[in-house]
Amino acid sequence: MNRGILEILPMTRRFLGTICLCIVGAWGQEAPRAEAAKPQAPAPAVPVKEVETPPVVRHHEIQLNGAPLKYTTTTGLMPIRNAAGETEASMFYVAYTLDGVKDASRRRLTFSFNGGPGSSSVWLHLGALGPKRIKMKDDGSMPAAPYELETNPATWLDETDLVFIDPVGTGYSRAAKPDLAKKFFGLQGDLESVSEFIRLYLVRSNRWLSPLFIAGESYGTTRAAGLSGMLVEKGIALNGVLLVSTVLNFGTIRFGIGNDLPYVLYLPSYTATAWYHGKLKGDLQKDLKTALRESEKWAMTGYLQALAKGDALTPQERKEAVAKLAQFTGLPVQYVERSDLRIEIMKFIRELLRDENTLVGRLDSRLKGPGQRTESETAEFDPSMSAIRPPYTAAFNNYARAELGYESDRDYYILGGGIGRWDYGADNRYADVSDALRQAFAKNPSMKLYVGAGYFDLATPYFAAYYTLNHAGLPPEARANIRRHEYEAGHMYYINVPSLKAMKKDVSEFMKWAAP
Repeated sequence: MNRGILEILPMTRRFLGTICLCIVGAWGQEAPRAEAAKPQAPAPAVPVKEVETPPVVRHHEIQLNGAPLKYTTTTGLMPIRNAAGETEASMFYVAYTLDGVKDASRRRLTFSFNGGPGSSSVWLHLGALGPKRIKMKDDGSMPAAPYELETNPATWLDETDLVFIDPVGTGYSRAAKPDLAKKFFGLQGDLESVSEFIRLYLVRSNRWLSPLFIAGESYGTTRAAGLSGMLVEKGIALNGVLLVSTVLNFGTIRFGIGNDLPYVLYLPSYTATAWYHGKLKGDLQKDLKTALRESEKWAMTGYLQALAKGDALTPQERKEAVAKLAQFTGLPVQYVERSDLRIEIMKFIRELLRDENTLVGRLDSRLKGPGQRTESETAEFDPSMSAIRPPYTAAFNNYARAELGYESDRDYYILGGGIGRWDYGADNRYADVSDALRQAFAKNPSMKLYVGAGYFDLATPYFAAYYTLNHAGLPPEARANIRRHEYEAGHMYYINVPSLKAMKKDVSEFMKWAAP
């Protein structure tokens, strides 16, 4: 019996092997059991559709020139996506649209922002353009707390709808991830993100046919000029660009060894400041504009030549140049001599009223503040910035919740705090967008340009802005499309009530000229 079993076993093994081969063949050569037991890779995740938080819409009414003006605010975050559709940042905005307009697509539309870089749009928003304005003293100095908003009689809303944009890193605007932030913290990245915001707003609001304007202040003028060239390449032609306190070429305002140009271009603003505080002598003190014309003339002749000669100046030439510079700045001759004919801005605002131990403002040199206790050469703070920062910070944070209905626990970055090191371009020092403006005029010859400047602005001096425009290579027909306006105030000339009224008149005429 055992012998029979032994004879059967080989046959059984061959039979079972045949069955196994048949099964494997039927399954398409299944992997060995040990391999099949390995864990399988998870199936690709199904993309989660991004859900945007809808903007907050509110309806309002003010009395403007004795008549009701009804409008709607739309407040929210605009997603800025890359080519793959991934959101890389969200940009905060407040839009004002006039109610009762039959065809909103044909109404003027203005995009507005401030500068810094690193500043929110709050200054133009609640200082000049919007329907509400922060109540300051009539000369723009700071009132006592608590601060309040009032109806703005000079609002632009009767002329144009308004969209206030906070670039990434300002206001409530943020990059989606910290490592993405540096993409937006530079001249080019900033231009690309703001241009994408404008495109998206036109798409979502169906405003492609509206007459379009851009209003920028300070570094915002750098952005506005750059955008004028970038947007036209996207098929978005601007009717007008409004530059408030302009800097297009940073080589005109940044003091540095080997760059004497800022000393020349700042001189008329030093003269204006010295005139305001009664520091000029003789005929120069009688009339501001006469003093400025004389200062401008000497700046571009005798002063420019003296700086160009450097150490080659003869003792007599140097003596004459020192005397002239002291005359036009109101500074002591001995101080000008020690400064080697080169007066930097923070030294000037400390030195002009040193005998009173008083500082003058950088943003607005009409405003003053107490000097420090030490005999330092430079000012320790800017009295004009100190005058505006607390009121604008407090008022906007309340306004956003109480009137716009927008609630957020984020810190609203008024100025600074939200951006890192700024990339100005190839040399990261003397950014220049004047050629972008020239190209915009070449490709969009109907575009108009408003240039506004305050005589007492020591941040972006008016003479530097005009110098840049005069060297931008603009053809005669483009130069005919530029209107220049000066105001007897500072960088934010609209905080001065007379200048606010004058600005409103000038802008109204400009808009009717640019888009009748």
